[in-house]
This record gives sequence, C-alpha cells and structure tokens, in this order.
Amino acid sequence: MDNHYSIYICGVGGQGIIKTSTIIGEAAMNQGLDVVMSEIHGMSQRGGSVSTELKIGGYNSSIIPKKGADMLLSFEPIETLRGLDKVNSESMIVYNTHPIVPSSSDKAYPSVDVITKTLKENFKNVLPIDGTQLAIEAGSVLALNMVLLGAVTADDRFPLTKESVIEAMKNNLKPKFHAMNLKAIERGYNSIKG
Repeated sequence: MDNHYSIYICGVGGQGIIKTSTIIGEAAMNQGLDVVMSEIHGMSQRGGSVSTELKIGGYNSSIIPKKGADMLLSFEPIETLRGLDKVNSESMIVYNTHPIVPSSSDKAYPSVDVITKTLKENFKNVLPIDGTQLAIEAGSVLALNMVLLGAVTADDRFPLTKESVIEAMKNNLKPKFHAMNLKAIERGYNSIKG
C-alpha cells in the first residue's frame, strides 16, 4: 500500500465530525504518516451540514477532487447522498443509518431503506451501520463518532490501525469518557468484522 488515502467526512453539527477528523489526523501522525485536513465546511452549530476533507500521505492540498475520495464517512443518511460527488466505484461508503430529520423542513424524509438499496445498487463498497444505536449501547449517543471510527478501522484498506485510533482518542477526550468511547470503538469495529 502506498499510504495515500483520502477521506470525506460529513454529517450535521453536533455529531462530532470535527473531533473525528482531529483524531484521524493524530492517529495518522502517530503512525508516521503525513496528513492534511481541510477547513471545516458548513454550519457547525447543531443541525447544520458539516464536512471535512482529510488526506493521509504526501499530499500538497487537502481538497478532495470529485470522485477522488477513498472513503466517504457519513454520520447521517441524507448527508451521505450529499457527499456522493466525492466518491467513485471503488470508494468505501460507511454511513450511519439513523436519520436526523430537520424540524424546519416541510419535505418528507426519504426512506433509509431506499437510500441503502440505491447506494448498494450503484456502489460496490457500502457499509450501512446503525451507529446511533451502537453508541447508545456503549453509553451515550455522543459516542457515535467513535462507533463510526471503530467501523472504519475494520476495513482492510483503511491505513490506520484501531490501536492508533484508540491512542489518539485518549489524547483528545477527557479520561472520564475513555471507557465509554473504547466500548463504542469496539462495537463499531465488531459490527463490521463480526
């Protein structure tokens, strides 16, 4: 593997997207890999669309071109659809199937089953995961980002080890939350590895 890997991370404000990017970046550096990360795009207040772009390896720019992402990591189904211009037929799509329905919208939220079916019909590497439920089981819905991080480390093509992600998590979160987040990482990992 050439250790060049790009990740488009998206979701809504309040889901831990920024912290997730920071932890991935630190884990990459802990493994001796170069990393560049974009500015945060979108509205980071609770409920607004948020995305970050992160590249591991010898890249000069953090911006992922259209169809250039190795992975789309999405915290919410509709945000997954919004991020599809970044993926190609080989990209890994990992997404939380639990919707966050905007209270201000008068449009019906599409069926998550239909979203999943459509994604699987059009892409080879689709991993839907009920990360919200797994986070609740680990101790708090706020551990969603750690569930999803655990899930991505289970992908053989992902360049970071689960151990380096755990180390970076411990460096970035308060010790009182370590046990819960460790459970969340393990639940996400095991949901993919079985």
